[in-house]
Amino acid sequence: MEIREILEQVKRGELPLEEAEIMLGGQEYEDIGCAKIDFHRSKRRGFGEVIFCQGKETPHLVHIYETFRQREVNVMGTRASREQYSAVKAAVPEVTYDEVSRILKYEPAPVPREGLVAVCTGGTADIPVAEEAAQTAEFHGSWVLRVFDVGVAGIHRLFSRIEDIRQANCIVAVAGMEGALGGVITGLVDKPVIAVPTSIGYGASFGGIAPLLSMLNSCAEGMAVVNIDNGFGGGYMGAQINRLIVKAGNRQ
Repeated sequence: MEIREILEQVKRGELPLEEAEIMLGGQEYEDIGCAKIDFHRSKRRGFGEVIFCQGKETPHLVHIYETFRQREVNVMGTRASREQYSAVKAAVPEVTYDEVSRILKYEPAPVPREGLVAVCTGGTADIPVAEEAAQTAEFHGSWVLRVFDVGVAGIHRLFSRIEDIRQANCIVAVAGMEGALGGVITGLVDKPVIAVPTSIGYGASFGGIAPLLSMLNSCAEGMAVVNIDNGFGGGYMGAQINRLIVKAGNRQ
């Protein structure tokens, strides 16, 4: 990007001054020692960096969140433990933590929500993964419709909500066991479906391998599949699809 274009974007309020400083300095990230934070990602990809908290040393995670707070930039972390939350909270009091999804958020300027993503589950045991998907989509600017416990063991429950689900721009279907929910929903709607297999199930589900293979082998057209328990991946993709549909509608 040319220097003049960067300055014009700052002038129009489209590019934060801090990001412009990084770009003009010849790099698009900030090296804080324990991590290289990609502050330019939101400009490059539409959504900012997300932190995978699991396995990170707690002091490093605290330093990362402190850096985002200094810049007043939104950041979301996934798979955070309660202990990690407590440590970050002590340094960054504004952070919030959801016990179910294990998402750790700092949002000085929440993204306005638009459009609609539906997040559905086969059973209540799938809710932690579904909440990770739902809160990811919300963090990235989507309204979310939660439709939980509508699996094929009582498929009439799904039929009672199908008209609501059809109003969404895309659907995230989260299921374990045999993983049939994604294919069933895909056969009932004219919107893209993102299937998320979970590790919920008895021994022959092989920790989510069985629903993953069921979803990959579905004959229902229009369904994509992410990895086992990857609620973040499903919610992120759902937010991207929703954003594109909203933008297309605004251009008409």
